[in-house]
Amino acid sequence: MRAAALYSAAGAMLLSALSLAPAGSAGAAPGADEQHGTSVAVERAAAAGIAFGRCPKDQGLPGTVRCGTVSVPLDYAHPDGKQIRLLVSRAQATHKDPHNSKRRVPGKGALVYNPGGPGASSVQFPLIGVVPAWKRVAAAYDLVGYAPRGVAPSAPLTCLDPKQYAKGPSQAPTFPSAAYKKERIARAKAYARGCAKRAGSALRHYNSLNNARDLDVLRAALGEEKLTFMGASYGTYFGALYAHLFPQHVRRMVFDSAVNPDPKQVWYYNNLAQSAAFEGRWADFREWVAEHDDVYKLGTSADEVLANYEKVRTRLATRPAGGKVGPGQLQEAFLQAGYYDDYWPSRAQALSAYLKGDAKPLVELASPTTQAAAEEENTNAVYTAVECNDAPWPTDWAVWDRDNTRLARVAPFETWDNAWMNLPCAFWQAPRQRPVDVRTGPGELPPTLILAAERDAATPYEGALEMHRRLAGSVLVTERDAGTHGIAYGPNACINGHIDAYLLEGRLPARHASCEGHPEPKPERAGERKAKKPAARHTDRHEAAARP
Repeated sequence: MRAAALYSAAGAMLLSALSLAPAGSAGAAPGADEQHGTSVAVERAAAAGIAFGRCPKDQGLPGTVRCGTVSVPLDYAHPDGKQIRLLVSRAQATHKDPHNSKRRVPGKGALVYNPGGPGASSVQFPLIGVVPAWKRVAAAYDLVGYAPRGVAPSAPLTCLDPKQYAKGPSQAPTFPSAAYKKERIARAKAYARGCAKRAGSALRHYNSLNNARDLDVLRAALGEEKLTFMGASYGTYFGALYAHLFPQHVRRMVFDSAVNPDPKQVWYYNNLAQSAAFEGRWADFREWVAEHDDVYKLGTSADEVLANYEKVRTRLATRPAGGKVGPGQLQEAFLQAGYYDDYWPSRAQALSAYLKGDAKPLVELASPTTQAAAEEENTNAVYTAVECNDAPWPTDWAVWDRDNTRLARVAPFETWDNAWMNLPCAFWQAPRQRPVDVRTGPGELPPTLILAAERDAATPYEGALEMHRRLAGSVLVTERDAGTHGIAYGPNACINGHIDAYLLEGRLPARHASCEGHPEPKPERAGERKAKKPAARHTDRHEAAARP
């Protein structure tokens, strides 16, 4: 499968020709006030600790997981001002060797995890300790998750009535008309206004630098002199900010599916690069479906599979499946296949069934659900606020129109959908920051571990290379010829072995190591497994399932 490499090359050539237009005035870089405020908050958190007890009922966690809160300043320049309480969850180390029941494993402190976003919570993370691949880590570490600022229930941010967020069906034209663009511009402006109205003056304080500062306060509240942290996708970006700001507080850090931290890429160019990369992963999926035409009957080539997908998309534009699934919902469901190849069989089966007259699998897979609307809108609000606040964005629609029109010629699958996702940043009403130039010199930071799949679309591989160049002493482990987003403790034993060696023994391979890619999924015939529902929409298109 070489389509991804070809598309990535085309995307790279196009992106090199694009230029970022003036983005208005950017806010000041972080200064002494925030540094002092962070020190104050850290001292208070270290003294107060976290009173762990029963978790809130709405989190659905068992008694083995305990919860508490940690207070962080809304504005680190004013540490005595308004505070935000972050929900924290913890499962204590089991101290049980999964391979030797008589051996007691010594504890190594807390492992804090962030799954990305911006806008994703890791409150459920401590449950992962029962999964076989995680048992050795769970024996040695307290597994700690938390809801970052703005993510429910940690002072949740919202920009829109959730009832309006989950509406379906919707359109998703690959090459939008002038009228459709006008409609989406109006929606983006309204969304930006909604964020400003609902959050008020607090809006500017939802950003990656504050997420990194919050992480240091959490470290102190846990009683940890040095932090052991694993971040996935967007979690790698503010994890890198943490490494830059607090290198003396780092013990070990794992960056899984690294975001490109180059200040020139954050965030406008990262999203363009992501759209280019998704075209390649979309081609990978279609080639896999074509290889299994005996099961799915969708064509013997990627082009034939695409033709059948377009046939379904055209039908849904006028006759939504189940009254709820239009082209927009179809696009979202199949975008998930660009993140995770274990979604490939369910997507192919649903498409095949629909063309045979059975819409039920597609409806089950892609219908918006009102039950998840509030959570998804909250996630989207935090994503939007953080990315819009973090960096300058073009404020002239003509720039967005030019760049995405050019990119859509070679990467039509995700380009405009990604643009609409981020367009509120063109009309943002809070001050923008200048991205930090993340760098650490030799000896400043303990060795860190970077993981990357070579064909990851959500966080293109160049981001991992850039992260590796910027963090002195880091080691990059690559999963070759694979594209799943988020590879830590997945199906690749080689990758997992490198993580275990690092977290449990402090051992790292040479400066750059690699593992063979995990096998592609096996096809599934109708009835073998119920169609898999998309994960809650992570709003980070540098993150995973549905939106760096």
